[in-house]
Amino acid sequence: MRINTAVRHASGIALLGGALLTGQAQANDNTECIAPAKPGGGYDLTCRLAANGLLEAELIEAPMMVTYMPGGIGAVAYNHVNGVRTDDPNLIVAASTGAAVNLALGKFGQYDGDEVRWLGALGVDYGAIVVSADAPWQSLDELMADLQETPGEIAFGAGGTVGSQDWMKVALTAKTVDINPRDLRYVAFEGGGEALAALLGDHIQVFTGDLSELRSQLEGGDIRVLAALSEERMGGPYADIPTAAEQGYDVQWPIWRGYFMGPEVSDEAYATWVERLKTLSEDPGFAEIREARGLFPMSRFGDSFDTYVQEQITDFKTLAEEVGLK
Repeated sequence: MRINTAVRHASGIALLGGALLTGQAQANDNTECIAPAKPGGGYDLTCRLAANGLLEAELIEAPMMVTYMPGGIGAVAYNHVNGVRTDDPNLIVAASTGAAVNLALGKFGQYDGDEVRWLGALGVDYGAIVVSADAPWQSLDELMADLQETPGEIAFGAGGTVGSQDWMKVALTAKTVDINPRDLRYVAFEGGGEALAALLGDHIQVFTGDLSELRSQLEGGDIRVLAALSEERMGGPYADIPTAAEQGYDVQWPIWRGYFMGPEVSDEAYATWVERLKTLSEDPGFAEIREARGLFPMSRFGDSFDTYVQEQITDFKTLAEEVGLK
């Protein structure tokens, strides 16, 4: 995943034909990314990833506007795009694994996931189980031991309601030691930024967020990450964080960071954005931007990404039944 130069990008676009070049010119004006949450947290990061990367790679002509649209952990933004901005060629909306979970649970009202045009993903993150630096637990084993004794006395919190992906992280971890997820004490926040602030303010004891949200806090020494929910240890600033699996808890939770567009966006505009994100993913400069935000490589675009999201939604419906949500 390395970025091409502007010259190679231009020649690549030219291969798509004159109609696509027209869409490219239109989409370059007043581009916008909706983050379906308040500032801070994963959706904000996802929009900034596109906005900063595209501008630095000269794939858009002017800075992209980031609009915050909190509500329903993504439902308000999803409904807005399907009801108001169905064909806007300049608008992309940040999405993640959490959106697929909420769609699987029917939390987006009448919608089930196949209404929008899933565009692509530029990176992947991984879940994490986090406590404050002065918390009594030094390891996941110690936290789980206390949780088994008094599951309702330890307050977990994250940017999502019961059934959200952040709740799923708690639920799956609890199930490894035969704790009923329904017995857990869980506090829902509108976004990861609010939940992390609550952890640092001692309003909750455990935060189930994402590794990418934690980089600045790791450097400041304010938190302790008990486990990364990844298949293997990540590098860089995360190298010392053990996975849940290596501690005996078979839990992984990858979180893709991607985007969708309105259901009536033209094929030309959609193809323009697919090509734009593909080109961005291959730019060496973008790799540095992605790494600086704590994300790891992932490249899925167009039809491949759409199929991937639809399969995830189906899988999450099954998972929801396993943890008692259906």
